[in-house]
Amino acid sequence: MPAAALPGRATASSNPDRIGLSGWGNYPKVSTELLAPRTPAGARDHLLGRSGVVARGAGRAYGDAAIGTHTTISTRGLNRMRSFDAASAELTVEAGVTIADILAAFEPRGFFLKVVPGTKFVTVGGAIAADLHGKNHHRDGGFGTIVESFRLALPGGEILSCSRAENAALFMATLGGMGLTGMILDATLRLLPIETAWLRQDTRVAGNLEAAIDQLESSASATYSVAWIDCLARGAALGRSLVYLAEHATRRDQELLGPELAPFPSPRMSRLSVPELFPGWLLNRASMRAFNELYFRRGAAQQGEQRLVHWDPYFFPLDAIADWNRIYGRRGFVQYQCVIPQAHARRVLADILDRVSRRGDASFLAVLKQLGDGGGPMSFPLRGYTLTMDLPVSDTLFAFLDELDALVVDAGGRLYLAKDARQSRATFESGYPGLAALRDIRQQTGATTRLVSHLSARLGI
Repeated sequence: MPAAALPGRATASSNPDRIGLSGWGNYPKVSTELLAPRTPAGARDHLLGRSGVVARGAGRAYGDAAIGTHTTISTRGLNRMRSFDAASAELTVEAGVTIADILAAFEPRGFFLKVVPGTKFVTVGGAIAADLHGKNHHRDGGFGTIVESFRLALPGGEILSCSRAENAALFMATLGGMGLTGMILDATLRLLPIETAWLRQDTRVAGNLEAAIDQLESSASATYSVAWIDCLARGAALGRSLVYLAEHATRRDQELLGPELAPFPSPRMSRLSVPELFPGWLLNRASMRAFNELYFRRGAAQQGEQRLVHWDPYFFPLDAIADWNRIYGRRGFVQYQCVIPQAHARRVLADILDRVSRRGDASFLAVLKQLGDGGGPMSFPLRGYTLTMDLPVSDTLFAFLDELDALVVDAGGRLYLAKDARQSRATFESGYPGLAALRDIRQQTGATTRLVSHLSARLGI
């Protein structure tokens, strides 16, 4: 597969066998050998005799988690759906199949994925490796909860079947293990039967962060909930938000609210695309303030009315803009995602938002979600609140993020490895008490020096 066809930014290298590769944030950009097998057997064979290897799916990890220190193995050629049992709703797919692929094939047949992240352009292998979470984690847990089993290729070439009953410790360590336990070849998922693919949405206005958290807590029974936050709001309006609650619409809901609508609408295609030479300076405090004001007013006008919304923009709002990561310019950006335990969330998140607002590097899509308990020992979620913001890379950004890290660590929180590009080893180790279990598994399977990403090398995993 040619480098230009791979997701993430790829650039030429002086070494003809290596390319420059980055994650979705376009930072950092590092050199790696890139291999693209077409079969699970070929993927397993690429592991043999190599060190400094990691698998890469759709390139939607934001930082350096899916780039090997020596070799990166793309799983996009492993894109076949193997079997589906409608009675049990169990689907077996290869690791390179994306969430978009699954929804395009099965949403028209009345099946959905119970857990989806903020983009549908991620692979099943990547979703397992990051134990992705969605807008329903507070109720239903992470992506690992819908995984029945998977096959894992170990560095020595052995292929193991893993589930909660078979090789259970390896199964759990792989959930959130960022590809450091082995290469996922294929997986069996349990789909969710639905009556329609529409969402019944309720929009609520929160005047500040306190009100947003109150809204999320009072509506914890809602299946899906998320808050968009205005990161430039200050003073009494600090953290003003739009809270979006949703349920899968039934046939009766559809008949009452939109009888003319098809029950299973097709995915919506990207109609806009950001050019590669997009000038990053267009994203500034003035343009962001205008955008946030318009977005807030538009959402506030919908308060109090039950609306049917298409599944695609509700779950995947940014997927409507192709290559939206280019908005932040050539230097790229960091997506900063932390989780703060519930007892400290109000105080610490208010401090973080105040600092971000005063700095002025606001994200145009900052979100707040309520999380439940984590899954595997390296899963990101813990019971509390997660805040996600995009911040453009600049000469002063990393010192500023170190300040935010200190607040997170003091509160007993942690940063999401699938988004990380720069946290320190001390910050990481303080937030992941399950690290010892992952290190033990890696030592047992011979992965310690064989499966090494730039992220794992940086953090000493």
